[in-house]
Amino acid sequence: MYYIYVLQSIKHGTRYVGCTKDVKKRFTEHNDGRCRYTKGRRPWEVMYQEKFGTLSEARKREIQIKGWSRDKKEKLINGEWE
Repeated sequence: MYYIYVLQSIKHGTRYVGCTKDVKKRFTEHNDGRCRYTKGRRPWEVMYQEKFGTLSEARKREIQIKGWSRDKKEKLINGEWE
């Protein structure tokens, strides 16, 4: 299984959308500073995740969500988006 996830910086409020096989491991990598983009915006919290059967499906959804406005991402996280 593959997952897309949305992180939010507790300190800065910025969001990060990613794709992985192991959300818990990837989350730890983000908070340990092992990812260039997220390193300077720590700490992070997982706000949302979705599960997919293939990497291709997960990547397509990741790209879709990355193209959304902040408001649309907020609605997804809050369960207001269908």
